[in-house]
Amino acid sequence: MRVLSVQLRDFRTYSRAEAALGAGLTVVHGPNGAGKSNLLEALYYGCTGRSPRTRNERELVRFGEQAARVSVRLLDDAHEHELSVAFGTTGDGGHPVKRMTADGAPVERMLDVEQRPLVSVFMPDRLELVKGPPAVRRAHLDQLLAAIWPMRAETRRRYSQVLAQRNALLGRIRSGRGSDATLATWDRELAVSALELRAHRAEAVALLAEPFTQRAAALGCSGELALEYRPRARAVDESEYMSELSERLPGDLERGFTGYGPHRDELAIVRDGRELRVYGSQGEQRLALLALLLAERSVLSTERRRVPLMLLDDVMSELDAERRELLVAELRGGGQSVIATTDLAHVPGATDAAVTRLRVSPGAILQEAIAA
Repeated sequence: MRVLSVQLRDFRTYSRAEAALGAGLTVVHGPNGAGKSNLLEALYYGCTGRSPRTRNERELVRFGEQAARVSVRLLDDAHEHELSVAFGTTGDGGHPVKRMTADGAPVERMLDVEQRPLVSVFMPDRLELVKGPPAVRRAHLDQLLAAIWPMRAETRRRYSQVLAQRNALLGRIRSGRGSDATLATWDRELAVSALELRAHRAEAVALLAEPFTQRAAALGCSGELALEYRPRARAVDESEYMSELSERLPGDLERGFTGYGPHRDELAIVRDGRELRVYGSQGEQRLALLALLLAERSVLSTERRRVPLMLLDDVMSELDAERRELLVAELRGGGQSVIATTDLAHVPGATDAAVTRLRVSPGAILQEAIAA
């Protein structure tokens, strides 16, 4: 699976623009504020149907316009495909309208499209994945899990639905408007889906752990970095899980929600046994995030036989020359990658014939070179 090109219309700072990507490394360069991040965001948006930078899609629409559109052209074996995402409003203050298509046919979720490429993105805002609250890492782990085993995504959805039902019942019991007669039924369903979700997460972390430690070491992280999956529930079977829920029922009723289960799990990034989100510098946290994304790329390449398109924004500015060399060597080992930089000299080999280069100026993209 390869991304051939992306077309933008009234997206962020772009009125109309198009860019072709090479089969390997593509370097996007230009001054600060020229639109490099916007181009990477458009690639992600066109492939996934969502932005990696904002939940408010109105921000994606160019100032003064009512709709934005991104189209991504793909090559899968010998067949070309097109993914398209359009977002706009029905008028002044109107309702937002979003339309996604795959080869012209409407789709509800871009993530369900078989021809969609896998995408991984590094942006400064994503440091929250390392130093933010556990919920951010749980969500990321579940996204990775669904990327490795698409059929297993249903387990997370089912757990969330059962958890919502149990919480609603707890709220009714707490307020005196409900009975605990059906609580055991919801506890049993919650136990089944919780144990399955925990097992899936543990399997994903087991696949990821060694590649993460290796890449962290290769990037020069001080000490030994490791991933630790820390499930809240310790029960080994359905009966034990239900028993633990029962023991915690008074606290759940006092709070009005379930305080025990996979929705409270943690994926910890540790160095020599200490959590990096607390004891690591921002530079160390950036390297850990980069190592994590590279490890995920390796796992997906092995398990799915598909290498994700990797989008890297502002990654080179805080790396020394040796780490830049290591990163580019890793990226050029296979698959497509796009690096945005203010200075071509920050990307080793950026002027090689095998590298595609795009120069960005406000509202425009110039194709300097394209490699087959």
